[in-house]
Amino acid sequence: MPIFARQAYAAGVDLYGILLPRFALAAVLLTAIALVRGSKMPPGRHVVVLALLGGVGYVGQSLLYYTALHHASAGLVALLLYAYPFIVVVLAAVFLHERPGLRQIVALPIAAAGLVLTIGGGSGSPLGIVLGLASALVYSVYIVGGTRVMRQVDPLVASSFVCAAAATSMGAIALARVLSGLPVAVPHDAAGAIPVVLIALVSTVLAITAFLVGLKWLGASLTSVLSTLEPVVSVMLGAVVLHEAVSGLQALGGTVVIAAAIWRALEPRKK
Repeated sequence: MPIFARQAYAAGVDLYGILLPRFALAAVLLTAIALVRGSKMPPGRHVVVLALLGGVGYVGQSLLYYTALHHASAGLVALLLYAYPFIVVVLAAVFLHERPGLRQIVALPIAAAGLVLTIGGGSGSPLGIVLGLASALVYSVYIVGGTRVMRQVDPLVASSFVCAAAATSMGAIALARVLSGLPVAVPHDAAGAIPVVLIALVSTVLAITAFLVGLKWLGASLTSVLSTLEPVVSVMLGAVVLHEAVSGLQALGGTVVIAAAIWRALEPRKK
């Protein structure tokens, strides 16, 4: 997503012009696929939880993350966000009774060290640090809350409700900005529209569905550890697509993260 977002920003699209169509397009597509498949609707109580996950959790995490970028460097904000696997382990142990195994306890700090090498350090104000950590906390609650629901709901249906709720929240925020006289820069040409559509299809429809499937079958703790591969993939794609330089330390860090994630994933499941 960072690659597509940078392309959209270069075309004059702002944060709200990215997030609103992102969630709206994803919600329409996911709902259409769910209807074609004849997916079963979840009970009303689960719909409420999914709406909160999307409209409050997903949107809140996105806004906190992007706002933090205005007060701290991208590397520092990314590192703060990826504190969430540690938070998830604690929350999952308390609320989901997922006891961390030895490999998980060892893999998390190893992956964190690899992320430091891959993403880099950075600097920021106290406000930026607080916003980055708040983003990690909200995302952790989103993951744990999603795990409880995903045990009983079809991942595709869950994804459609999450995106629809997120689109509704972003629509309300964008409308409030317009009524207040603040700008909302939506795509106005192909250069802006194409990366936004790709964000909706690849970084939202595919990513959210795969993530929720992971929560359903792997649990919150393992899914959060495996998701630390995301920034590594971003760095690799940045090198291939945007021709960004990758240092030896970044390559080493990426290797460490991948090795830690694979090692953790191969741990025998508890019976």
